[in-house]
Amino acid sequence: MTTAQIALSVIMIIASLFLIVVVLLQEGAQQGLGAIEGGADTFFGKGKASASDRIFARLTSIVGVIFVIAAIVLNIVH
Repeated sequence: MTTAQIALSVIMIIASLFLIVVVLLQEGAQQGLGAIEGGADTFFGKGKASASDRIFARLTSIVGVIFVIAAIVLNIVH
């Protein structure tokens, strides 16, 4: 195993663990029984994501892209 393969493997492990944590920290789309009745959608809150939801969504996208690129490069190098 070359140093490039080891480095890419470490990057993939870190990215996968970080991706798991970020996905688990996100809130679900439905929150309790209020979502069934439509109580979760208020006039002011409808369609607006909180700041933490946007940050987690962006982090998920970025780390996911890093993971996929590392997997492709590792496959090419191997």
